Amino acid sequence: MMDGNQKSWLDATPSKTAFAFGLVLGVGISSLAAFIILLSWFVPGKAGGIVAAGGTPPAVVQPGANQGDTAPPAKVEMKITAADHVLGGKNAKVTVVEYSDFQCPFCSRFEPSVQKLLAEYKDKIQFTYRHFPLDAIHPNARPAAIASECAAEQGKFYEFSKAMFDKQEQLGDAFYQQTAKDIKLDVGKFNDCLKSDRPSKKVDADYQSGLAAGVQGTPTTFINGSPVSGAQPYELLKSAVDAALKG
Repeated sequence: MMDGNQKSWLDATPSKTAFAFGLVLGVGISSLAAFIILLSWFVPGKAGGIVAAGGTPPAVVQPGANQGDTAPPAKVEMKITAADHVLGGKNAKVTVVEYSDFQCPFCSRFEPSVQKLLAEYKDKIQFTYRHFPLDAIHPNARPAAIASECAAEQGKFYEFSKAMFDKQEQLGDAFYQQTAKDIKLDVGKFNDCLKSDRPSKKVDADYQSGLAAGVQGTPTTFINGSPVSGAQPYELLKSAVDAALKG
């Protein structure tokens, strides 16, 4: 133990040496902090696939929906059925399946990339939209999905879904009714469908298939079964599709 007259090693160190030591220590601590922050922006998924990180808006995690810290499995078998809403080539080499939520802001931001992909690749890819409503945080997501299924019964699923992504802030019963008129649906049949359990069963089936595939949030897209999580930029989607076409 030091007494009151004993100097510490720092007191005995020349002032210039002490200053230099303090400077080096300060720079070291700052560098370590910067490294930790940088690392948090570039952590890859543990189970393969491409996950949202850094500047890309992250997927919105669904409370109660398989909330782990891992990405979906590296590859998942995606079976397209007659109940799916398919665009592009039905026998295309590359399948693109998106699990989405009509009230999710990241899904809305991702939509232009999807449309650009369809415009560029046309029949070279097969695109399918599936519902994954985040009920706990998006109360309008499921009613919007149900309404879209009623539009689908009249062959206008994608016209209806485009209107919802374009005017996401207006989601609600009045908007669904107005949209049905705008895209020239038979409003009577549309409303009869809303009263039935058919659209709800389809939405539930999509959601359950998403859970089975390891979907944790929206948007999650599977390109030939390989997951891409979050609102990734178009260049990344294009690269993944090109790789799948060559594979």
